[in-house]
Formats: sequence, C-alpha cells, structure tokens
Amino acid sequence: MNPVELHTTEVGTTGERVVLLHGLFGQGRNFTQVAKALEPGLRSLLVDLPNHGRSAWTGSVDYVEVADAVAEVLRAGWCADGPTHLVGHSMGGKVAMVLALRHPDLVRRLVVVDISPAPSEGEGEFVHLLDSLAGLDLGLVERRADADRLLTDPIPDDRVRGFLLQNLRSRPSAEGGGWRWQADLALLRRELPRIAGWPGQDVGDLTFDHPVLWMAGERSPYVREEHGPAMRRLFPRTTQVTIKGAGHWVHSEQPEAFVSALRVFLGAAGDRATD
Repeated sequence: MNPVELHTTEVGTTGERVVLLHGLFGQGRNFTQVAKALEPGLRSLLVDLPNHGRSAWTGSVDYVEVADAVAEVLRAGWCADGPTHLVGHSMGGKVAMVLALRHPDLVRRLVVVDISPAPSEGEGEFVHLLDSLAGLDLGLVERRADADRLLTDPIPDDRVRGFLLQNLRSRPSAEGGGWRWQADLALLRRELPRIAGWPGQDVGDLTFDHPVLWMAGERSPYVREEHGPAMRRLFPRTTQVTIKGAGHWVHSEQPEAFVSALRVFLGAAGDRATD
C-alpha cells in the first residue's frame, strides 16, 4: 500500500489525548458522541481508516501498513508533545494492537474493543453485509429512505442497517448527482480474509509493556477464553472487562458503560511514570 491520506477530526481542546479507531464499515465520526462524553478530561482524534469515510482508497489491506500509516500521522502532529492513549474497535482494534507493538513510543495506554489478536470467526456475516450493500441498485435510490427500505429484507436489524447506511453519500450535482458508497466495498469484499486475519508473523515476538484494557461484549464471539494466552503474551499488562448486554458494537449498544470504562481506565489514578 502506497502512502495514503487519512482524514482526521479533533474533538475537544483540553485534557490528555486519545485516538479512536473504528471497525469495518465505520468511520471516525461514529465515535463523535463518545468523544464528546469524554470531554473535558480527554481530547480525541477521530481517524477514518483507509477505504472508509473520507480517507483515500487503496489497492489492498495490510494491517502493518495501515498501522504504520496511522503512526506517521500521529508522529507528525498529535503525538508531537508525547504519547497518546489509543482505542480501537474490531478491525480498528487490530490496527491499534499492531500500532502499539510496532510504535510503543506513541502509545501510553491501549484499549482493544471486542477483538482478539487472532483470526476472527464470523466472516460469513460480513460477506453477507458487503454483498447486500454492493447489490443495492443505487439508480433506484432517490432519497436515503429508499435505500433503507430496499435493504430491509437482506438486513432486517434496524440498528445494523442504520449504521451501514452512514456510508451512503449523495453526489454533488456537478458530479451528476445520485448516490455513492464512501467505503470501497469491492476492495473490502476481496480483502475480507485478510481483514479477518491476524498478522502474527509480522509482529513476531514484539510486546507492548504498558497498561491495556481488553473490552468484550457479553453477547459477542470475538473475545474468547482461548484468545487469552496470545493476548497476554503480546500485552502482558492486560486487564479484561466484559460489557453486559453488549454485542460486537459495544460503543453503540452500551454507550454509557463503554464511556464509563474508558473514563476509569484512561483517567485511572496512579504513577504515570509506570505506564
């Protein structure tokens, strides 16, 4: 993957810094309400990962290259005065783990949300979602409500469908009007096995020796007991918590509990020199 422009948004002006990385189909703005809830104690940087949101599309997906691209952005500005906290959900959690392992000087505390350093099961669900979005005839869409109606049968869950439709954008009249997908659906579908994978050979024997919060949704299959040894080998100072009543999208399903856990962990009292 060649160098790629990443779109970022800052929320807040005071407090320690935290970077929020979204998952598959997401974009930085998905964390806007979380970022606002973390003010004034924390200021947030919301990142659109490649092939999502307003960041550039690429020809492939590689966790090491994506992590290095985010690290380059952080090193150039956000982390100029020192390391940041880093929070990543799902695919963004894998990016965050690789970034912390390869660039530990940039990260003070790490939060990994509902994902493990292992190949992820449930790929079939994401194949279905990607195929459903790609199969939508945008020529039949005059307003967003039309897209919602047309996707109701293949994606009956209102919450999931609404989340996915955040990727649908209207084209300016100068570009012919109509609608387009912000996410590169074709690339994400093609690269889904790599997105679901884990670059174990690339991180090798690296470890991140700072505090890590490993957050799991109670109803999600992505953090399991058998993942514990690998997680603690890479991140020996891991604390695991489970958010009750949450599935995979922890921050949207249980936002108050999610924000509370972040506040406690990122604002925990103690000697920062030991971080």
